[in-house]
Amino acid sequence: MNQFLDIHPDVAEALAQNKPVVALESTIISHGMPWPENAETAKLVEQTVRESGATPATIAIINGRLKVGLSHAEIDELAKAGLSVTKCSRRDLPYVIANKQMGATTVAATMIIADMAGIRVFATGGIGGVHRGAQETFDISADLQELGKTSVAVVCAGAKSILDLGLTREYLETLGVPVLGFQTDALPAFYTRTSDHTVDYRLDRAEQIAEFLTAKWLLNLDGGVVIANPIPEEFAMDKAAIDSAIEQALREANEQNVTGKESTPFLLARVAELTGGNSLASNIQLVLNNARLGAAIAQHYCNLS
Repeated sequence: MNQFLDIHPDVAEALAQNKPVVALESTIISHGMPWPENAETAKLVEQTVRESGATPATIAIINGRLKVGLSHAEIDELAKAGLSVTKCSRRDLPYVIANKQMGATTVAATMIIADMAGIRVFATGGIGGVHRGAQETFDISADLQELGKTSVAVVCAGAKSILDLGLTREYLETLGVPVLGFQTDALPAFYTRTSDHTVDYRLDRAEQIAEFLTAKWLLNLDGGVVIANPIPEEFAMDKAAIDSAIEQALREANEQNVTGKESTPFLLARVAELTGGNSLASNIQLVLNNARLGAAIAQHYCNLS
């Protein structure tokens, strides 16, 4: 057990009894939306996981401690602090811990901490990836490298559509990361259900995905799995409208020289403004949808293990 790790009693009990647990990230709380909607959404996602038969484990750093499972008071503290909280990927964890600060975990950092705690299923909105223009900037999310080496399955609505989906798929293939489509042959594009890119394998039942994960890790094939779960059709956005908003947001980010780990929060916030809040509403619904699927996969995985 890592000396910096604190596991919530509910999560520890579930893990000890081989009951399903679903990890949840915290960047969506601090950097994904404003107070109090961020706290309300985080608690709703946790409630959705519980109602779907699993124990939620929201992951964050509080006063230099790696927290696996947050109290409602800790969620509120993180949500109120908002953008002042350090957005933590792999490189940021030592600094935030050593200085006993508060940190919100990205996909990469959530995977690392979930793996420390023995949690194998993680539900989020969308993974990071290769940014548009990366041929010149080399702007590639650390999420992809983490998926290549950390054995946690990530349920998501594909990669965020502000990214270069084609290059993201190529990079995942290079790293040997399987991309599974849940009831889809096409890679979802976050706000929309399809894209011009395919998945590696289509699996139509949560049990099949759990069997895939079990086989992969029993073969000692370390590394994560992307489980691409399309946004529910009634909440999907019009492709032309979202593409137009993304293009405008990308132009503005370039004009304002917004780069690095600040780019994704800027782009998502700007897209939300340009769509009159519709993209934020879709974002919340796709996270809830992923939480439900994550809980189902975790249940079957526990039964198999």
